[in-house]
Amino acid sequence: MTKDQNQMWGGRFAAGPDAIMEAINASIGFDQRMAAQDIAGSRAHAAMLGAVGIISDTDADAIREGLLTVLSEIEAGTFQFSTALEDIHMNVEARLKDLIGEPAGRLHTARSRNDQVATDFKLWVRDQMDAAITGIDALMKAFLDQAKAGADWVMPGFTHLQTAQPVTWGHHMLAYVEMLARDKSRFEDARARMNTSPLGAAALAGTGFAIDRHMTAKALGFDRPAANSLDAVSDRDFALDFLGAASICAMHLSRFAEELVIWSSAQFRFVTLSDRFSTGSSIMPQKKNPDAAELIRAKVARVMGANVALMMVMKGLPLTYSKDMQEDKEQVFDAADNLMLALAAMTGMVSDMTANRDSLHAAASSGFSTATDLADWLVRELGMPFRDAHHVTGSLVAMAEAKSCELSDLSLEQMQSVHKGITDGVYDVLTVENSVASRLSYGGTSPTRVREQIAAWEKVL
Repeated sequence: MTKDQNQMWGGRFAAGPDAIMEAINASIGFDQRMAAQDIAGSRAHAAMLGAVGIISDTDADAIREGLLTVLSEIEAGTFQFSTALEDIHMNVEARLKDLIGEPAGRLHTARSRNDQVATDFKLWVRDQMDAAITGIDALMKAFLDQAKAGADWVMPGFTHLQTAQPVTWGHHMLAYVEMLARDKSRFEDARARMNTSPLGAAALAGTGFAIDRHMTAKALGFDRPAANSLDAVSDRDFALDFLGAASICAMHLSRFAEELVIWSSAQFRFVTLSDRFSTGSSIMPQKKNPDAAELIRAKVARVMGANVALMMVMKGLPLTYSKDMQEDKEQVFDAADNLMLALAAMTGMVSDMTANRDSLHAAASSGFSTATDLADWLVRELGMPFRDAHHVTGSLVAMAEAKSCELSDLSLEQMQSVHKGITDGVYDVLTVENSVASRLSYGGTSPTRVREQIAAWEKVL
């Protein structure tokens, strides 16, 4: 470590850390990802220092221009990051000093690395929230396109992965639009809640310099400065909010990924995935593996793991800043990367997949999926209490099972042997098309309701 680099520590330290301390203390290996945010925060800070007269306009302008040069070097890949300089803040400041000399030393007036890193990290997480919202919008549109294509296609609805009642393909696709809309709202809520600026809180107590925190907050797109300096430098709720929303979103992606794995199997054949999101087998030429869906299904573990890890980092920390908090970023970086990759891959799969309408219809027609419609008919037409109707329907299902046929294949005489009041009008409710058409309650699977929801979502999106 050079003498100049050692002076970054200040006069308190006569010797630099040894190699082990340097390795455990340095964060430049990962926090360099926040370079753009760090430079944006420093440029806003320098402009404010100049505007209120803490530093000269000449120095403020030199700092701001020099920082743009540093940013251009980082973006071009020519910037030399140094582990000895610990983090992105010191790396940028050292290079700024190389470029403009003495004025660089005035940049850190009235701030600390504590409020600086909190600001940088907030800006980075805010950008990731915006990216997640954009990615969710794209996936919602892909699901909506699928819903439009098959608004009246009949498929089985499942409980316990057992055939329950017929539903429409469009209705099933819209279920994921609803889930994703909640994910989007969580990110939007978290973004609004986090949008206060830590800059100017300094180390923990604020500063004696007459700074204008509202000016820097506005310059960086924050709604206002954070109101308590202790909280400002120690708060990582915004990162936990991001990870919480990301975990729920990843869980939703995993649920559909699981359905794709099942649906694309030879036993189901509900969908055909495109070659772009499938792989073959090294030994079995007939195989087409839904690897992208399987990997998305696994990504939720990494995102949720990051959420738990950061919660454990923060749970025992007294106010205000502790070096433990350096462990916040890698968790969030990894979760953000994996969430965005999963969103992009899922959007591609949903856009490219082909629903096999005949297979969906055949599956919907099997497994006595219209049994509930039969019970409802008994209640509606014969005035039977539902519990009695449930019993009669169960007896008819048992009869059909014994004869290896569907309910609609039972003769009227066979049905009347269970309950003499049944008429041939019962056959009107035993087709899957009539079953889904009858589900006209708000939020139901009727093609009429599905098309209404599609129209509503098209206005939103």
